[in-house]
Amino acid sequence: MLHAVIMAGGAGSRFWPESRARRPKQLLRIVGERTMIRATVDRLGDLIPSGRVLVATAVELAGKIAAELPELPREAILAEPCKRNTAPCIGLAALHLSRDDPDATMAVMPADHVIGPDESFRETIRLAAGLVDRRPERIVTFGIRPSYPAESFGYIERGEPLESGTVSGRSPSETPPTEPPSVYHVQQFREKPDAQTAAKYVESGRYYWNSGIFVWKARTILAALAEHQPEMYGRLKRIAEAAGTPQFDEVLSAEFTAIKGISIDYAVMEHAAEVLVIEAPFDWDDLGSWQSLARLRGVDQQGNTIAAKHLGLGTTGTIVRGSGDHLIVTLGLSDCIIVQTPDATLVANKHDEESIRQVVELLEARGWVQYL
Repeated sequence: MLHAVIMAGGAGSRFWPESRARRPKQLLRIVGERTMIRATVDRLGDLIPSGRVLVATAVELAGKIAAELPELPREAILAEPCKRNTAPCIGLAALHLSRDDPDATMAVMPADHVIGPDESFRETIRLAAGLVDRRPERIVTFGIRPSYPAESFGYIERGEPLESGTVSGRSPSETPPTEPPSVYHVQQFREKPDAQTAAKYVESGRYYWNSGIFVWKARTILAALAEHQPEMYGRLKRIAEAAGTPQFDEVLSAEFTAIKGISIDYAVMEHAAEVLVIEAPFDWDDLGSWQSLARLRGVDQQGNTIAAKHLGLGTTGTIVRGSGDHLIVTLGLSDCIIVQTPDATLVANKHDEESIRQVVELLEARGWVQYL
């Protein structure tokens, strides 16, 4: 059966001061009226019922995630005692699913992406699941055709197209309503490039942004972890074996904390024998920083993106976000980010927003934990 695994453990530090340790961006209403995690689960529609959805998050967020998703059973919230990147998270989820469904297919996705339309996303997941059903050793990921030479995304270099006639996720008797998206073998995964390299990637037409969305068999990813990350796999297996026992919390804390953090890309994807990339037919944004608002909400005639009660004179290219009836007035500003919350306000040069992470580190160093 097809299961969803939603990764919701990130801190979203680049969205400070609105994103905090106890209320990260997946629990915020940054775009629209729903929280990011709520929108992610709703996007699955009737493709994957709530009984087959797992959410992996930090232990301190588990209660808030559960409250936001009351339809999920309590055991569907996998609470990690510490951050150890995506490979341990995914491995633990795969072991959890395999216990009740040895033939489980996993659709793995982050909780903080903006995707649409929902039906197009579901159709692409169906396609990927069909490709995996045909060859269970396959790993399938989604590539986003780049719209600009982004330096903040990883890239996927595509290879040869998948053989014609093996793409559709439907049975031969079904007629798809539209032409299925293109599917290619993956040539290579590329790390976040510098500006010049990113421009070459986009110009070549052979590269996609790495969406971080995957479909595979749980047993396939577990076999890959056992082969390439045996120490990690051994610790995860001990955690899974302790499930349902009085010692579970103790084993989880000891074993998971001892794991060396590593991304699923480094741990598995770069070693896998057959990885396919589907050119995503849906719109996608990873909502990685405040500048994402300009792409998602658009700009006015002065190039500003306003999500606040705002009065501006001589203000251009600026993002303003506030709360309630708090008035924000800007005079003679250009290319700035202004974010107001009840206890902290950010004013930054738009082209230096990567430094927001340093702000979070400095707050921690000074002991100003009330602002984290």
